[in-house]
Amino acid sequence: MSGNTPGRSSGKGHKATGNASGREGNHRPNSGKSGGAGNASASHSASKGASRSQKPKTSARALAVKVLSAVEQDGAYSNLELNRRLKEADLSPADAGLATELVYGTIARLNTLDYFLERYVAKGVSKLQPWVRSLLRISVYQMIYLDRIPEHAVVSEAVNLAKKLGHQGISGMVNGVLRNMIRQKDELRIPEHLPVAERISLEHSHPLWMVERWIAQYDEETAEAICRANNEPPAVSVRVNTTMTTRKNLMHEMTSTGAVVEASQLSSDGILVRSGGNMALTSWYRDGLFSVQDESSMLVAEAVAPEEDHFVLDCCAAPGGKTAHMAEKMHDRGRIVANDVHAHKRQLILDQAERLGLSCIDAVTGDALDLNERYPEASFDRILLDAPCSGLGVIRRKPDVKWTKSIDDIEDISNLQRELLDRVAPLLKPGGILVYSTCTIEPAENEVMVADFLSRHPEYSPAEASVWSESETVNLKIVNGGIQILPQYAHSDGFFIARLTKTAE
Repeated sequence: MSGNTPGRSSGKGHKATGNASGREGNHRPNSGKSGGAGNASASHSASKGASRSQKPKTSARALAVKVLSAVEQDGAYSNLELNRRLKEADLSPADAGLATELVYGTIARLNTLDYFLERYVAKGVSKLQPWVRSLLRISVYQMIYLDRIPEHAVVSEAVNLAKKLGHQGISGMVNGVLRNMIRQKDELRIPEHLPVAERISLEHSHPLWMVERWIAQYDEETAEAICRANNEPPAVSVRVNTTMTTRKNLMHEMTSTGAVVEASQLSSDGILVRSGGNMALTSWYRDGLFSVQDESSMLVAEAVAPEEDHFVLDCCAAPGGKTAHMAEKMHDRGRIVANDVHAHKRQLILDQAERLGLSCIDAVTGDALDLNERYPEASFDRILLDAPCSGLGVIRRKPDVKWTKSIDDIEDISNLQRELLDRVAPLLKPGGILVYSTCTIEPAENEVMVADFLSRHPEYSPAEASVWSESETVNLKIVNGGIQILPQYAHSDGFFIARLTKTAE
């Protein structure tokens, strides 16, 4: 799609071997129709209402247009750009929620919106100025996907904003396009006669190459289920700090305040928050009783299964969610070396540890490719390599990923993953456990990568998968001593987790 590709994903970069993605804490807010519990940006900005009158007024739609234009023109990260502008604007909670929904929803449905718009924009969507393209996209998104906003209000707001940002000619064009679409709304549908991959691509708004690849790797039904799940709002889930409380006690306390919660069916440490406000602004969070983390991600520390007094290496640790979970599993007894390539992200790990009251975490800075030069062979009882990856399992939280990744990216990142595995493998003690995990559903980065590693390292073999037996892992694909979680299985992030053991001498 010429001229309409969003900016770079905030996923892991190819050489950011210290886990640049921040997967555990960087969540797409569950806003819009459901008014979800995870909208940190909206709640944060609303809390500064006292200063709102001192700043220039802006609207939710104007803010969304500016964010989307910056993503497209400047390669801005949508989550960072949105958070920055929300803090500057100090919108009401409702307007901040609408702006959030418009930004993430428009990116998530991008090629579907452009498919419909193309029939009504005379010179073509790609020929429009970026801000005009963004304005039309958010307007059509509201008309098709949001049922609380009257169509006449959508048109009126779009025309007024076009006048403010452009001129009378542009506002007239916007008015004409949107009114024509409303008059012919029954025709805004995906043709049924399209080839399967193309239909899925347009109906669920994913790049065609990605859909074709998933059909080949899985099957048509599974590929469509993946795409459908990727457009669902992400659930809000928290991980109980078991060094301070129990899941049962915390759930009782949360329920007593009016929150609607339920126990995770994937992790014994997880709680799903169906309603209850922004969890990161609660006293429970401040006091270290829980961390915000996706359910799938919680299974990683369970796979590592560290014990008290173990010496553990977390190769790519930032922002430290899995590190902290391992420390909690160890009852804060032992030592965890939490490495990250970026010095400023070391502080994120330390901040997490301090908030959770954990003292066994030693955060260090360095390239994970050099860990074999910094530590002797057979040093660690457990090693976690939460590897840089394509991020195709977290699209519902980071819809930018759909439009910025390519087949070449998968090949490049696979080469890095292979090298990382080879470098850290000698650091494990005989009889120890190495866990390799990614937040992608790409076989080349997952089961194929592990099979390749095992073929070249006869000292390693798949470890028992019984560590997951307490989880309700029905439908989870077990391969090479690990599990592949697809986003539709438990409505959680797509993840791969392999558990490997080193032969005892």
